[in-house]
This record gives sequence, structure tokens and C-alpha cells, in this order.
Amino acid sequence: MELPLVEATLKVNRSQPYRVVELARELIGDFRGRRVSVLGLAFKPGTDDVRDAVSIRIVRRLVEEGAKVVVYDPKAMDNAKRIFGGDVKYANSVEECLKNSECAIIVTEWDEFRKLKPEDFIRFMRNPAVVDGRRIYDPEVYSRKLKFKAIGFN
Repeated sequence: MELPLVEATLKVNRSQPYRVVELARELIGDFRGRRVSVLGLAFKPGTDDVRDAVSIRIVRRLVEEGAKVVVYDPKAMDNAKRIFGGDVKYANSVEECLKNSECAIIVTEWDEFRKLKPEDFIRFMRNPAVVDGRRIYDPEVYSRKLKFKAIGFN
């Protein structure tokens, strides 16, 4: 029994992480040698589980394209280290992750990330550009203050 709608939905869901990378590229251009922060590695907040998390595909694509990737997650750092090894830098806080970054990508909707204001990105980042992969920020507010794109993925 064919399920074209289900198959189409799965195809879109698999491609969404790469769309996040495309949006980041639209904001800052070529990734080579540029510092990109990824906030959230677990597949959902409240867990350290990164198995099949979209963050894996996003981080790997950024690394492939030459970005200097810095990651932070409140709980999943140990598991992330087993996956990414020395390919990325591991931050101990949101601030450390964002420091001197040219783009930040929000992957997991942790409350800690929800509390960030546009001014926080402006204060910590070299070039405040944000891709909100979970639609946790008000696009109208954030777009007025910094380079901003939003997309939701599953």
C-alpha cells in the first residue's frame, strides 16, 4: 500500500535541517573559516538524547562547508562529544557559544534559549545573525534588531 502523503512528509522532514543551513548561508554567505554557534543538540528539551537529532545533520553540514562550529546544550554535551569528537568546539554556556560568532542556529527549544533577547545576541556575537529553527522568537521583533530567519522543523 503506497502512502504518498506520508512519504512526502518524511522527505520534507529529512530535508529541513539542510534548509536551516541554507538560511544561515543567506544571512552570512560562505561558511569557510567563520564561527557558527549551534544552540541545542538534543532532539528535544529536557533530555540528553541526541540519537537521530537534526542537530547532527546541521553540524556535520556546517563542518563539511568549512565553518568553525561551536556547540552548546544544557544536557547533551557528553553525548555530542561521542558523535562530533574534535570536529567542533564545545562551549560551557550560551554566552561562550555565542561569543564572537557570526551566526547562531537554534536547534532545540530549551527554556534557556527562549529567554534570549535580540540584545543578548548583539552583545555576544561578532555579527548578530540568527536562524531560529524552532520558531521560539518573535520574527517581527528580532528582524528589526538583527539579521534573522525562522523555520520550524520536526
